[in-house]
Amino acid sequence: MASTLDRLGRFSYRRRRTVITLWLGVLVLVGWASSSAPEPTVSSFSIPGTEAQETVDLLEERFPEMAAGSAEARVVLAAGEGARLDDPATATAVQEVLAEMAAGPQVLSVTDPFTVGPVSEDGTVALAQVTYDVGPTGVTDEAREALTEAADAGRQAGLVVELAGSAVQAEPVEAASVVVGLAVAALVLVVTFGSFVAAGLPLLTAALGVLLGLMGVTIVSGLVDLSGGSSTGSFALMLGLAVGIDYALFIVSRYRGELAAGRSGEDAAGRAVGTAGSAVVFAGLTVVIALAALAVVRIPVITEMGVAAAGTVAVAVLVALTLLPALLGAARKRIRGRASSSPDADGVPRTTIGTRWVRFVTRRPVPVLVAGVAVLLAAALPALDLRLGLSEVAAAPEGSTQRASYQLVDDAFGPGFNGPLTVVVDAPDDVADAASQAADAIARLEGVVAVAPPVLNSRGDTAVLSVIPATGPSTQETQELVDAIRDGAEGLLARTGATLGVTGETAMNLDISERMTQALAPYLAVVALLALVLLTLVFRSVLVPLKAVAGFLLSIAATFGAVVAVFQWGWGTDLLGVSTAPIFSLVPILVIGVIFGLAMDYELFLVTRMREEHVHGAAPREAVVKGFTHGARVVTAAATIMISVFASSMLAHQLLLVTLGFAFTVAIVFDAFVVRMTLVPAVMALLGRHAWWLPRWLDRILPRIDIEGEALADQASPAPRPLTPTPV
Repeated sequence: MASTLDRLGRFSYRRRRTVITLWLGVLVLVGWASSSAPEPTVSSFSIPGTEAQETVDLLEERFPEMAAGSAEARVVLAAGEGARLDDPATATAVQEVLAEMAAGPQVLSVTDPFTVGPVSEDGTVALAQVTYDVGPTGVTDEAREALTEAADAGRQAGLVVELAGSAVQAEPVEAASVVVGLAVAALVLVVTFGSFVAAGLPLLTAALGVLLGLMGVTIVSGLVDLSGGSSTGSFALMLGLAVGIDYALFIVSRYRGELAAGRSGEDAAGRAVGTAGSAVVFAGLTVVIALAALAVVRIPVITEMGVAAAGTVAVAVLVALTLLPALLGAARKRIRGRASSSPDADGVPRTTIGTRWVRFVTRRPVPVLVAGVAVLLAAALPALDLRLGLSEVAAAPEGSTQRASYQLVDDAFGPGFNGPLTVVVDAPDDVADAASQAADAIARLEGVVAVAPPVLNSRGDTAVLSVIPATGPSTQETQELVDAIRDGAEGLLARTGATLGVTGETAMNLDISERMTQALAPYLAVVALLALVLLTLVFRSVLVPLKAVAGFLLSIAATFGAVVAVFQWGWGTDLLGVSTAPIFSLVPILVIGVIFGLAMDYELFLVTRMREEHVHGAAPREAVVKGFTHGARVVTAAATIMISVFASSMLAHQLLLVTLGFAFTVAIVFDAFVVRMTLVPAVMALLGRHAWWLPRWLDRILPRIDIEGEALADQASPAPRPLTPTPV
């Protein structure tokens, strides 16, 4: 691998104009295709194989006008202080608001709360529903603006008007969040390289890779149905930007080291791509495989987010291996090699912070190991209370209309009105009688507040009931109620031959949470096994891969614990502007997939240098010290950049991105600084030469993958000076 990538790096450096022109051509072509792509198709969130989805499919076949799909806006109308909705002036204002909403573009119907309800017992709060003739992603900006303007008119008339539902515009991701992340990344790069040109190249190549990835998502969204919506592109942006900067950082850092060793620009580019580039290929491959493997969960939104992010990461790898060395060639003398001064007798700088730290760790490996593991286990304890769910409006940001809507409904009608259940009665004969019996049986179940009269389809074989639970959408009690209804309302319908299905947003959320919970452990096992196989191939060792996987599992456990403590227990939610809620079901499995790749990235970059020193004859402990010193500065910079990019996403208003940003941030802190830069050198010092033990039979059958660039050592070179590590 190293030899092939070395040739690729040299070619890109020599033919820099050709390579840069080709990438610009690709950018123009993809940009044209993206701008010419049709509008995104209607989003249809689905979870194949679940009872909720099967019930939706039945509705679409038997009762299409009642099936989920049309965009809706729930309008909460409240009278001003001291007034009632049936006061003449207030009632007139309500009717004017509803009339203005009904006149908006794409509106199919608007319910009148005074006719169909509901209105609170004290007559101060009412609910209306605006239904559109398109799906959620088909609602135009003009239609949303008309809805918002009607609500504003009601507020000016003295009403309290709040909006929620699929037709209401979600809070956009603030551009400031991306700018902040990039600003911090730029600062870290300037400090790391001491050069604006060297610092600018990783930012430039990462931005190009992300831009191509996002335009690719736009093209695909115009051709196929993407149920992930804006979250798909936002997730790809967040991950692609972080790994794109890091991958370029690794290669530029090695390039400057080779220049400092006295190599020519072409030789330095070839060796940088052959060595650090090999690590980039391996790291990118692990991320791509882990993200693409999310398809096994069989939830379209998860598959879409995984594939989009995997594609963006793959583009970032290609850009780093080809465009980056071409840009290095274009910059030439504006990027200089950098070596530290005042090395000691072993060639290790005396004043290196990283050297001091690794020597402290290797002198006291047992206490350091015990302390590090104790910290991670303590952080992981809250994970025992992990409860998954899909984000409900209750967890929307403070001050948002969605949050105010949820709170008004909760106070006026009860929490169940925020998550009604749709019950479908399928009866071969006399569906009216079966539906009536079902309504009576369900009304007697514990935890049911009300059951609306059944609505029958034209064929007379299907009926729909709306059930209001006593508890909120994501509670265990609501889950138990859904299970009880699906069991046939405790068997009371067995004699009619009718079957009951439960669907709607609440039931969908509960089903997807159950599916994600069931998939979490198998996916984690697959990822851990993949890590063992890949690391065994790279390091040709048994104990090093086991140590790496154990560290990864500790990082994941500690991350889940921190997420539960903040988002479920409420520790510090005021600072993030969110409320407590069950952990978003998508978060744990996405965190596992992403952090797996990043953890292996840091493991590879640190431990390969330790192995290189060991192979060259250094004593076991000194090999750990020297290898760590070589990689500490770059890994620190890479982790800091990752943290800045992920943490900046917490400035967004979307709860999924806030939760993911927090989870990725703490995961990088735990994995990079506690596991890779503390526990890894401690364990390697304890293992000594045994770290590289491999059974002979396994050594014979394993293919040899040259990550460290051993094959390049025999190539002719202009007698380079010994590389002196750059201090941390």
